[in-house]
Amino acid sequence: MRLTGAQILLEALIAQGVDTVFGYPGGTVLDIFDALYGREKELRLILTAHEQGAAHAADGYARSTGKTGVVLATSGPGATNLVTGIAAAYLDSVPLVAVTGNVAQDLMGRDGFQEVNITQMTKPVVKENFLVRDVRDMAETVATAFSLANSGRKRPVLIDIPKDVGRQAMEFTAAPCYAPLPEPRPEAGELRAAAEKIAAAKRPLIYAGGGVTFSEASGKLLDLSARIGAPICASIMGLSSVPYTYPLYLGMVGMHGSPTANAAVRDCDALIAVGARFSDRVAGNRERFAADAAVVHIDIDPGEISKNVRADVPLVGNIERILPALTAMLPEARNREWIHGLLQHKAMNALPVGLSERLTPHDIIVALRHALGDEGIVATDVGQHQMWTAQYYRFSRPRTLISSCGLGAMGFGLGAAIGAQVGNPGKRVALVTGDGSFHMNLNELATAVSYNLPLVIVVINNGVLGMVHQWQNLFYNKRYAHTELNRATDYLLLARAFGARGFRLRHKKDLRATLDKALRCGGPCVIDCLVDPTERVYPIIPPGCTEEDMIFFD
Repeated sequence: MRLTGAQILLEALIAQGVDTVFGYPGGTVLDIFDALYGREKELRLILTAHEQGAAHAADGYARSTGKTGVVLATSGPGATNLVTGIAAAYLDSVPLVAVTGNVAQDLMGRDGFQEVNITQMTKPVVKENFLVRDVRDMAETVATAFSLANSGRKRPVLIDIPKDVGRQAMEFTAAPCYAPLPEPRPEAGELRAAAEKIAAAKRPLIYAGGGVTFSEASGKLLDLSARIGAPICASIMGLSSVPYTYPLYLGMVGMHGSPTANAAVRDCDALIAVGARFSDRVAGNRERFAADAAVVHIDIDPGEISKNVRADVPLVGNIERILPALTAMLPEARNREWIHGLLQHKAMNALPVGLSERLTPHDIIVALRHALGDEGIVATDVGQHQMWTAQYYRFSRPRTLISSCGLGAMGFGLGAAIGAQVGNPGKRVALVTGDGSFHMNLNELATAVSYNLPLVIVVINNGVLGMVHQWQNLFYNKRYAHTELNRATDYLLLARAFGARGFRLRHKKDLRATLDKALRCGGPCVIDCLVDPTERVYPIIPPGCTEEDMIFFD
């Protein structure tokens, strides 16, 4: 069968199991879009309002489903608009394949209309990128891209296709399916060394990162914890990997983490880091982080070992395979005194909820969790609302928190929520955002309406750029330079203009009724939650500091 490069691209995507692509058309990808015409049952394209929104949607789709997200954009500004979304996926280890069009090869390097060298531009934020120069390489390139995106540490891969390659034709039979690349495995001696360090500990602590969720290893992590009597703390990326009901769960660790989780890091004598990267938001002072502990670091990426915090015993490989092998080597332990002290500390330092008569962000997050239930998926943007969600939303299932944690991209949330809802049509998806973040990409409300996605968009509207405003309050002597927004946006009218429903929430007494109405409306809706701009995210460990420097109030 004779097919064009554009048609072969689609066949290759389908061969990798792709059924959904997020994207936006343009001149250099017209042949690809023409090939998509009439094939919606095999390969559905979700048309977003902007390429950045498409990239974030593919990201949210991948995080929530465990599949590979795919995004398609044209050359020039179409391709450059993907870069923020690709970088967000890269820093959070999300498998993504970005397909971009480019000008024909005889026009490359001539500064033609909508030409950019996207492969060079994206090098720092992709695992690999490819420029397809011959139609005969198309199917194999796609299979290789999926293999790389899903092997080892999962990350984005970009495929750039010149317009003439999309039009070239050749005899085509079948596209190859990708095969995962071989994974590193720790030596038996390394496992024994790790087991010895852990078995000797009287105060072991497990630090769970995003790798636990992405390697589908949550259950195996709990097995290890139960066997050795080790409490668990989590980074924001690791939050949904441990059910909040697990008796030995201490909560989030780091800058805005729970006092108990941070105290446990300070006092532990063995720290087992699983799929975590010791970012500066967790280890503010790298030299003093778990300073008295033997550190066992388990990660698929050798580049993470001792990058931020020194590892006494590194175990490089697949977490899902390493954890049961390590657990089997360890004797049972209870560590009752250690656990009892931490759980007592946790009970005495619980975060406050419901203490104010006015509507607070804490109340909103708690009520949203009650309304969505265990299976609900929450996407966030970046800022105070993101941290309030991390602190107060009680996650029960893996892949139910979708947030830009490494790049911290404001404007990420709405696209990501759209992708999560497309990938999980039977589940309820909500976006928790702030008025600053929501203004960045609110154009994607048009996408949610066009596909009648039942998203609940909760805008924590405090009239300021909340987190930056808070830092100005704490560290810049209350000099609020350009963080007091006071936009005139009417979110009810805005929602109506896009074709969505809008609600305004002013009082705590109306909170649950408003959420119930929003969840029943059957399509996208926006809830404008008016909260006080002086609401703060506490506790906070200042940058470069430790648990001893934690601030609890203004």
